[in-house]
Amino acid sequence: MTRLGVHPRGFAVWSRLARGGVTLLALAVGLSAMTGGFPAIAAPLSSGPAASGIEHFAIVPSASSVTYRVGETFFEENRFNVAVGTTQSIQGDVFIDRANPGRSRVGPITIDISTFQSNSGRRDRAIRNRWLESSKYPTAQFTPSAVQGLPALYRDGQEVPVQVLGNLRVRDVTRPVAFTGTVKLAGDMLTGAVQTAILMTDFGFDPPAILGMLKAENQVRLELQFTAKRA
Repeated sequence: MTRLGVHPRGFAVWSRLARGGVTLLALAVGLSAMTGGFPAIAAPLSSGPAASGIEHFAIVPSASSVTYRVGETFFEENRFNVAVGTTQSIQGDVFIDRANPGRSRVGPITIDISTFQSNSGRRDRAIRNRWLESSKYPTAQFTPSAVQGLPALYRDGQEVPVQVLGNLRVRDVTRPVAFTGTVKLAGDMLTGAVQTAILMTDFGFDPPAILGMLKAENQVRLELQFTAKRA
């Protein structure tokens, strides 16, 4: 893969795309993913106190991030590039049972997709105003339904490989997704890194393309690095 970055010509090309799905689905990650690392079964969060033995952890936005990566080819220059955008606007809660990890659960995780930033302000404005219309639909949500790989017994500081299944909603489209990675619970901190890949066409969008100039890939890589602190 070539060095990340965007050629000045790439800025202009991206800004000409009026209806691309490439970044819509990448942004949908966020978050996406956002719950990908939390050892939990999705369930509505109770407004009352947690049950006995259940600990409440809240995502720390300033210590967490969601990133999208989308490949693009510039035909005139015979060059491949990767567009990268990141945001820290993440919210969510996790409830963990150290004595019985199977009782752990996580509520819906949300991300403000209008806050994604890449190395091109022109691209970011196009995402918000034309492609994704995230200025109009700023919230994406991932609702986890199951987690695979949880240990039978909790060990402080143990790094655990997991796969989290759930439904991702962006605007009016909801699709099942799965995130894989590792999580670690140490004292009052839950951390992890997870990722997944999605296809734009699965969400009803074709990859943006300008004849003879640019073609974006259908696949979008989504990555989450997160920290959640005991509330």
